[in-house]
Amino acid sequence: MCAMRPEPGHEPGAGSAGEKGIFPRQATPRQEDPGPSGRQGAASASVWDQPGWKAVLTPDEIRRALTRIAHEILERTHGGAGVVLLGIPTRGVYLARRLAARIAEFEGTPAPVGSLDVTLHRDDLRLRPARALQRTQVPPGGVDGTTVVLVDDVLFSGRTIRAALDALNDLGRPRSVQLAVLVDRGHRELPIRADYVGKNLPTAYREKVRVQLTEIDGADSVLLGEPAREGEEDR
Repeated sequence: MCAMRPEPGHEPGAGSAGEKGIFPRQATPRQEDPGPSGRQGAASASVWDQPGWKAVLTPDEIRRALTRIAHEILERTHGGAGVVLLGIPTRGVYLARRLAARIAEFEGTPAPVGSLDVTLHRDDLRLRPARALQRTQVPPGGVDGTTVVLVDDVLFSGRTIRAALDALNDLGRPRSVQLAVLVDRGHRELPIRADYVGKNLPTAYREKVRVQLTEIDGADSVLLGEPAREGEEDR
């Protein structure tokens, strides 16, 4: 039976502000004429009419990055035996589910997947105490003795991952813990490094990285934007 925490209604950008910055108003993808097949090209889905933003990963590039990460997980864990994927809300959960689906394609058996809320373990609660709890869902087999792969969309300061390690201690004692991220933008403040990276993206400290996923944003893309506003949290 899954261990659950209260799950509030979805708020745009919940769980993702800070590493990327607070999200601006949702924009509409630019429409382009479909090709001969009647379908728009993959690149067109990642083009957004948002002044100050530029696309750094297209949908196809995100797909290939996740496929490569899935292969690397299987190689490092000898076929995925004993692997549990825990996504950090919000977008890390959807990325974890995609990785589990790819592992199932390659091995025939999906890796157990769940979610891990880090809210109560953040080191800035006293500075910003008003935070909505997200969902923690542990696969039925638990995490004891497993290889847990934490999955997040963007790695920045490392503080979210430190909070995730503390939250994981409340759930059990894994044999080992690894980290998979879609984007590593640098500027680490803690000695934390990802084991699996979709793209290393050099950024200025005050720039924002915005990850969009089809499941909640309507399209896949990674965007690099203008400097973040004062007071936004670090991750």
